[in-house]
Amino acid sequence: MKLACVVHRFGADIAGGSEGHCRAVAEHLAARHTVTIITTCAKDHITWRNHYPPGESRHEPAAPKRDERVGGMRVLRFPVARERQLHRFMDLSDLVLADRASGEEQEQWFRENGPDAPELIEHLRVHGAEYDRVLFWSYRYADTYFGLPHVADRAVLVPTAEEDPLIHVDAVRAFFLRPRGFLFLTPEEQALVGARAPAGKPSEVIGSGLDPASGPANLAALDTLRLRDPFVLYLGRIDPNKGCGTLIRHFLRYVDERPVPSEARKASRVEGPVQLVMAGPASMPFPEHPLIRTLGFVEDEVREALLSRARALVMPSPFESLSMVLLEAWNRGLPALVNARCKVLRGQVERANGGLYYGTAAEFMAALDYLIDRPDDARQLGQQGLAYVNREYRWPTVMEKIETILQR
Repeated sequence: MKLACVVHRFGADIAGGSEGHCRAVAEHLAARHTVTIITTCAKDHITWRNHYPPGESRHEPAAPKRDERVGGMRVLRFPVARERQLHRFMDLSDLVLADRASGEEQEQWFRENGPDAPELIEHLRVHGAEYDRVLFWSYRYADTYFGLPHVADRAVLVPTAEEDPLIHVDAVRAFFLRPRGFLFLTPEEQALVGARAPAGKPSEVIGSGLDPASGPANLAALDTLRLRDPFVLYLGRIDPNKGCGTLIRHFLRYVDERPVPSEARKASRVEGPVQLVMAGPASMPFPEHPLIRTLGFVEDEVREALLSRARALVMPSPFESLSMVLLEAWNRGLPALVNARCKVLRGQVERANGGLYYGTAAEFMAALDYLIDRPDDARQLGQQGLAYVNREYRWPTVMEKIETILQR
């Protein structure tokens, strides 16, 4: 089939969940189909400032692992007509998310959220019928909201929907009537969107595919990073919307109340305090503290080494449609500590029995103590997470589900 994948940003150097999900799925689809990526010239998701040159290019994936089949594809980039006006967007968000906006204001919210790429929308209007199927990632962005109606008869939506106020507005309910089919990341997302979409449309819960970890990580990649043992890891955008501010507050309270290692910790030859390592691009300030280490964006080799050396992955986000980082951690047998207020994260941990969850600072501290003081139990949780990934998230399993939807 001739397929198009529409996504707001695209590039191997972009650290984003839906963007990475789109890229990985598209590469695997390209092993059997002709795939075109339809995207913008933006790299920064805050401003939507143009970064990449417009026009056509080729994307060739990294060398596949083992017997994995992936392919290259055409990339069409369209310029963003205007950068996001943050004050205007925030003012409109206050209305929309408080359910006080008119239908016109709700639609305007998607324009202000961006990216505003009229040439991309025009391409779908004029050339959309040339593709057998058009897959869209993330319902909240303007390229999806305004582009999908032009190809609704062949559109498959990957909503990446979260339990946040936007999901409840009338414009979103109307939008979910349009796609011919859906690909969901978790059962929680399927239930959330399914309550707002007509019954009977083809859908599958696909999660995301992972390759088995390819041997031991190169721990020497961490030698210059000034890390200490033990450390727990946050991996992803360092952003208030990802719960990072709350994580830092919980951790600082933990450090204040645990100045001396417990007897159990000493018995496990853990002599010093726990360090919090945060790896990812930051869009918020963070305190200068000897036990909080921020690394910025890290390359894949460092990422794999961090997942291999950490005592636990911490995921504080209150809103997720799927945590790819959580699956990557389990792929390395690493236990997780997640925000219980996020139904998706809690559901993933419960299905895998691959970690613990917390709702309060006290629960966070108790769970962190458990994972550090009881390393054998922590390793068992990580191994149960790995078994879950092996059952549900290997690429052959995921791609079989996607191909079923494309055929239906």
